[in-house]
Amino acid sequence: MKKVMKKRMTVQEAWRLHRQKYILMLPFIVLFIVFTLVPVLVSIGLSFTSFNLFETPQFVGFRNYINLIAFDPVFLTAIKNTMLFAIVTGPASYLLCFVLAWLINELPPKVRAVMTLVFYAPSISGGAYMIWKLIFSSDAYGYANAMLMKMGLIQEPLLWFQTKEYIMPILIIVQLWLSIGVSFLAFIAGLQNVDRTLYEAGQVDGVKNRWQELWYITLPQMKPQLMFGAVMQITNSLSVSAISLDLVGFPSVDYAGHTILTHLHDYGNLRLEMGYACAIATLLFFIMIFINIIVQKLLRKVA
Repeated sequence: MKKVMKKRMTVQEAWRLHRQKYILMLPFIVLFIVFTLVPVLVSIGLSFTSFNLFETPQFVGFRNYINLIAFDPVFLTAIKNTMLFAIVTGPASYLLCFVLAWLINELPPKVRAVMTLVFYAPSISGGAYMIWKLIFSSDAYGYANAMLMKMGLIQEPLLWFQTKEYIMPILIIVQLWLSIGVSFLAFIAGLQNVDRTLYEAGQVDGVKNRWQELWYITLPQMKPQLMFGAVMQITNSLSVSAISLDLVGFPSVDYAGHTILTHLHDYGNLRLEMGYACAIATLLFFIMIFINIIVQKLLRKVA
């Protein structure tokens, strides 16, 4: 039996055949290259230099990475805080987004639209941090202190943002509250697009309850949304900075709220040591890629 050899398509033939598609993709490709790919490559290159924005970059090899890992205890604290943050808030926010989306999807359309807005609004609200500052204000007028004093659990106001032991739990709570964002909307959209006839076919094949529907029908039909949600939640949990800067200030007490991104903010925006800051950004970039690959492999096995 003779093997049929497929003729390889030339660039000119591919252009003639798919010209309209390439033209439609061109704006995105240009923007991606200019604003994503080029900055990443430039950052990786600058991470091997000593650069302060005022002088020509001087090549220093791996010195920035060696100093980060071996001689920068604050960076090691930032890694510990970031990993703790990601381990707690990443899976928790991912499950929270899916469960809320699953429950809200069962509501009537108008009620579903209102509830979606209610849960999504905090992630885009500019005054979100002000609410939590009021709740955990360090005086007797803060809602948390006022409630605890009224219940007789404390005699004087607690200094929430000035006490090391309270900082990380508060930041985790706020992050979970703010994490119901794009992933939540993606899950809502995915649940809306599941073919309803599959549930009828599942009942014929022996699916007996909602949990079996979820495991055998809903989750397999939502693989793209589940992957997207995982990437977004991991990225958000590893890139925590604004919450810490706005709530506990910089630097936080004993660096209790210090993360990799706040360390990057310190050296990039305040000290202007751009080579060192680019090394921090490069390490964070590869940490994100590594964790995303692992999570996506796990999701492919489950879903």
